[in-house]
Amino acid sequence: MVAVCEIVLPAFGRAAGRPEVPTAVYAARLAAARERLHAAGLDVLAVYGDREHAANLAYLTGFDPRFEEALLLLDADRALLLVGNECLGYLPDVALGIETALFQEFSLMGQPREASRPLPALLAGFGIGAGTRVGAVGWKYYFERTLVPGGRQASDLPAYLIDTLRALTGDARCVTNAVDLFMSPADGLRILNEPEQLLAFEYASTVTSDAVHAFISHLAVGAEEAALEAYLQPRGHTLSCHPMISFGDKAMRGLSSPSARRAALGDPYAVAFGVAGALTCRAGCVAHGPEELSAALRDFYPRFAANYFEVVAAWYRALAVGVTGGEVYAAAEGTRDPALYTFAVNPGHLLHLDEWVHAPFAAGNPTPLRSGMAVQLDIIPVSAGPFCYSNAEDGVILAAAPLRAELARRDPAMMARVDARRAFMASLGIPLDPSVLPLSNIPAWLPPYALAPGRVFTA
Repeated sequence: MVAVCEIVLPAFGRAAGRPEVPTAVYAARLAAARERLHAAGLDVLAVYGDREHAANLAYLTGFDPRFEEALLLLDADRALLLVGNECLGYLPDVALGIETALFQEFSLMGQPREASRPLPALLAGFGIGAGTRVGAVGWKYYFERTLVPGGRQASDLPAYLIDTLRALTGDARCVTNAVDLFMSPADGLRILNEPEQLLAFEYASTVTSDAVHAFISHLAVGAEEAALEAYLQPRGHTLSCHPMISFGDKAMRGLSSPSARRAALGDPYAVAFGVAGALTCRAGCVAHGPEELSAALRDFYPRFAANYFEVVAAWYRALAVGVTGGEVYAAAEGTRDPALYTFAVNPGHLLHLDEWVHAPFAAGNPTPLRSGMAVQLDIIPVSAGPFCYSNAEDGVILAAAPLRAELARRDPAMMARVDARRAFMASLGIPLDPSVLPLSNIPAWLPPYALAPGRVFTA
């Protein structure tokens, strides 16, 4: 039975310094990508990235384009990175053996373009010609349904790149969408993470969760959204999305950036903060209790928020290595009160450098959850009554016993933080399977009334 109780949130801490993914891991990823392209019957991978869609490129190289776009060409023997003017000074570790070429159409408008070879010449120089089988890697591959024609030939790469690749190969069928090699929830390269990457994700989650906790700790009637943004500090991490803060009816526009709006008593509020590898979100009411809500919400919101937390607890309890995404979905959906709200999107998804990789959490989805996955609870309720909001997004690692032992060997302090978070969640009535390792420093911590943050839901 869900209740609101006085609970002290422990100080879980964070690593003294930001863990880095070593060059050897990137070298192993390039080798794995070469194996995958061979197994897929491809000759070349063309991995595209821009400022927002850099995760596949950054996964392979540690490089994310700044201001510009970039294209990595990878075959069995070579790797060539095409960059614009400004990224020439911001390149992957030379130890990876990635060649670099200047392609100035990746540069910003008005910058010099006299030093670049034409795109067809650059691609042909890499060996792309008649009959070459090219796997185009952008950030979406789910085009086998009826919404977009083309099937495996449909691509989200810019048209000028796809057109040039098709012209060089001489057959549009030679250029296929290969994003699934990286992002398929069943076997994508970015779905199972190395211990080094998981340690980096844990640190990122402490950054976002500590920031959101600081936001709530300073939330007060009259506080300005833009002023409270100062507590959302990325500590040098790349943002995975824009910071989101909203009060009142502005929270209906869930993706809104901070504005000059000030919190009023009884307002709904929402805050979300994401960096590469982590996102934390909380939502509720700016109040001390239901008596400070509007007449329309005074009865509805407590039932809405309590059932939301029941769903959160059910989702966590169902999560484990070996269960399917459909089973976790069923646990969440079976707990939801349809008279109170619907789900805006899937109740959870896979997490990486980009906030949303793919989502196996759907009705009947047979994808098994595997050791090494990073997973985000992402249950967004859409009220069936008067507008109100609740949210408790956090990330976890799924780790079978061998991976847990390896993480403990590499960083015992990190695993001690994880164990403390697990114990805290158990005190909230959410016991976790041993394979579920919470990363957030506010794990399942959800005060329904933000002006009374010491009073949180328990299941």
